[in-house]
Amino acid sequence: MIELAPSILASDFAHLADQVHDATAGGGTVIHVDIMDGHFVPNLTVGPPLVRSLRKVTELPLDCHLMIEDPDKFIPEFCEAGANWISVHQEACIHLNRTLHLIKSHDCLAGVVINPATPVDTLIEVLDLADYILVMSVNPGFGGQKFIPGAVHKIRRLADLRSERGYGYRIEVDGGIDLTTVADVVRAGAEILVAGNAVFGKGDPKTNAQKLLKTAVEATLQKV
Repeated sequence: MIELAPSILASDFAHLADQVHDATAGGGTVIHVDIMDGHFVPNLTVGPPLVRSLRKVTELPLDCHLMIEDPDKFIPEFCEAGANWISVHQEACIHLNRTLHLIKSHDCLAGVVINPATPVDTLIEVLDLADYILVMSVNPGFGGQKFIPGAVHKIRRLADLRSERGYGYRIEVDGGIDLTTVADVVRAGAEILVAGNAVFGKGDPKTNAQKLLKTAVEATLQKV
């Protein structure tokens, strides 16, 4: 099943509740929240207080992408604030297995993220533990970047590994996802599509979300 996860990083925070509602009306089924600490990535965004506020205005799962150093320190607080999914970067976790277990111990789905320069095979030992794998198709830190085509090969590799080994993780993709790139990632095996500017950048978030999701679903029906 293809799901659209609108990323609030590109939304108008002065009207965040309304924008989330509009994106939801357009077919969004997960709300993606980018957490940046200014250390692991060169940007600073939001924390648990905003997640707590979001929890009051939507019943959709909150997908918190932790682009931070020492994520173990903050995982309990994000879970308490209302996160449903929490993903951590392979590059930021010294003990990745332990971190995924920590997320699950707080009744959240556990995801692992890999940067564009990180090979899929660095995740081999935790693929059976992760609920989802997030492939970054831009270098994390800022919205509005150009899609990196190599992400398509990673998505396909993850889909093949899942099929070969009978794993249950889902495949998420984040970065430069729009009407020109969504078909390629979906045909490669991506199921959860994170989109910021394509939903919130220009025009009506509801209409934008509908168009993006329609294009994605149609791509699953096309022969490659």
